Amino acid sequence: MVIAMIGAGVFGTALGNILNKNGHEVKYYDPKIPNCPPLATVVTGADFVVLAAPSSAIPYLLPHLPRKVPLIVTTKGILDFTLFDNFSDVMALSGPGFAKDIEAHVSTILTATDQRIADLFSAEYLSFDFTTDFRGVLLCGALKNVYAIIAGQADFEAGSEKWEEFIAEALVEMRAILAVNGADPATVDLACGVGDLRLTCNYPSRNYEFGRILRDNPAVQPAKTVEGMMTLKEIRAGKLIVPEEAIKLNAIK
Repeated sequence: MVIAMIGAGVFGTALGNILNKNGHEVKYYDPKIPNCPPLATVVTGADFVVLAAPSSAIPYLLPHLPRKVPLIVTTKGILDFTLFDNFSDVMALSGPGFAKDIEAHVSTILTATDQRIADLFSAEYLSFDFTTDFRGVLLCGALKNVYAIIAGQADFEAGSEKWEEFIAEALVEMRAILAVNGADPATVDLACGVGDLRLTCNYPSRNYEFGRILRDNPAVQPAKTVEGMMTLKEIRAGKLIVPEEAIKLNAIK
């Protein structure tokens, strides 16, 4: 099959390598690629489109993607679900997988909202848990980055008692947030929730490391893409309902 990979960063490339090994033809679109063909050319004739671009680019990319070709969303940090209203077949892949670990064939569990995802990305080092809760998977992918920033600000050491307490409290908050935003709170218990949260609230997560920088310099701006800061901007703009019991998120919001 022909797969259009939108985004050729480290994660999109890692996913593309799996697809290639499974015998699929991968066509990349990324403005950073020298002589990259136009987006319309890349998606023409594709059997699937995989979205692996930064969340800030998604509103500009989606209007140019085919509406009837199955769309797999791997981008984390999306809170505006109306962006996908006109797509007839949309699914999500998420979970605790750094690109370098996937490339190194480290055993990893990911969450998929459709069996076709597991079939496409089949690999002996990957396993999948499943849910139909597309909204919940995307919410977990966005929220875990914010909590990673909070963990970095507190300088929690992974595995410590305080870190474990923080993770437990963050999971309670995430379940409450999913519930009031039309998602299934149980999605937090999957790899895309608890698994990704535990991975991201730790070094070398970019969001966790930026939180540590913020601790010492609250006015600092990210030098690289920090998805959690973009998610915070969306939350502050009212793109997400945050209940009162989400104390940690409200404190940084």
